[in-house]
Amino acid sequence: MPKRVTISDVAELAGVHKATVSRALNELTSHQVNTTTARKIQRAAIQLGYIPNIVARSLRTSLSMTVGVIVPDLTNPLFPPIIRGIENYLTARGYTALLANTDGQDRHEELAFESLLARRVDGFILATGHSQHPLLVDAYHRNIRVVMLNRGSLQVPYPLVTGDDADGIAAAVDHLAELGHTDILHLAGPQDFSTSHTRAEAFRSACSARGLRPRMTVASALNVNAGEQSTDAFLRSGKPLPTAIVASNDLLALGALRSLRHHGLDCPSDVSVVGYNDMPFAEDFSPPLTTVRVPHLDLGSEAARLLMEAISTEHQIPLTVTLPVSLIVRDSTAPPRDR
Repeated sequence: MPKRVTISDVAELAGVHKATVSRALNELTSHQVNTTTARKIQRAAIQLGYIPNIVARSLRTSLSMTVGVIVPDLTNPLFPPIIRGIENYLTARGYTALLANTDGQDRHEELAFESLLARRVDGFILATGHSQHPLLVDAYHRNIRVVMLNRGSLQVPYPLVTGDDADGIAAAVDHLAELGHTDILHLAGPQDFSTSHTRAEAFRSACSARGLRPRMTVASALNVNAGEQSTDAFLRSGKPLPTAIVASNDLLALGALRSLRHHGLDCPSDVSVVGYNDMPFAEDFSPPLTTVRVPHLDLGSEAARLLMEAISTEHQIPLTVTLPVSLIVRDSTAPPRDR
C-alpha cells in the first residue's frame, strides 16, 4: 500500500513550514498566507496527491467539519438545487452537509435539530416551515450558529438568505397589467410562512400601485393538491371569475391549472396563470408556465458562505442577503379575452 502523503511532505516540497501548509490549505485560514506562497503550496499538494485528513483537523480545531441542513419538504422541487448549492460550497472546503427532512412538522424539526446537534454539527442552515418557531429562540439563546434560508424568522436576528419576493411579485403583476388584465387573483400560501406572507403583501402593494383591486384566496399548504382545492373552492363560490391568477409558488400554480381544466376553462384564453420559483419542468407544464425565476443554487451557496464565515469568526452578523429574481414569460399568460 502506498504511503499516505502528509502535510510534512507538502511542506518539504514547497520549502515552507508545515503550519504554513495547514493554513494555506484550509479555506478558513488561507487568507493568512500570501498569494505566491499559497499557490506554491497548492501546486505541491496537487503534485503529491495530498488529501486532507479531516479527522485530524477536527480533533485539532474542535470542529466536526459537518453542517446540519433542515428542509420542510424534500419532495418540493425547489429544495434539491438549493441543497446542491450548499454542498458545492461546503465540499470544496472539506465540510459535509447532514440533511434532515421534516415534512413541515414543528415536532419533526425539533427532533431533527437535536439529533444533528448531538452529532456535533458546527452550525445549521434552516429552511424552516414557519416564521415563528420556539426552536429558533432556544437555539439563539444557546449561541448555536444558524443561517436562515428562503424563509426568515420574526423572532430572532439570525442571518437570512432569500430571493427578492417583493420584486418578483411586482414583476408578475406588472406583466399581467401590461397585457390588459385588471382583475387578478392571488393564490396565496399559508400566511404563517414568511415567504407566503411577504408575497401576499407584495401582491397587495403591486395592485395598489397599478390602481387594481387585489383579490386573494389562501391555500392550506404549498403543494399541488392544496392549490387545486383552493382554486376549486373559489370557482364554486360564485364570485366573478378573474382573468389571471398569480400563485405563491409553482406547485400552487400547477394545482390551479388542474382546477381550471376540470371546470372547463382554458389557460390562458379564459384565465392566465403565473407561478413562482421556476422549478424544474415548469416549462413542460401544459401550457408552459410563466413564472418568477429564483436563483436556488446561489441561495444555497450564499447560505453556506455565511455559515462558514460565522464558524471561522465565531461571530454572526444578523444581515439579510436578498438575491435578484427575474420573470420568465411563457405560454400560460396572454391578453384577457372579452367576456
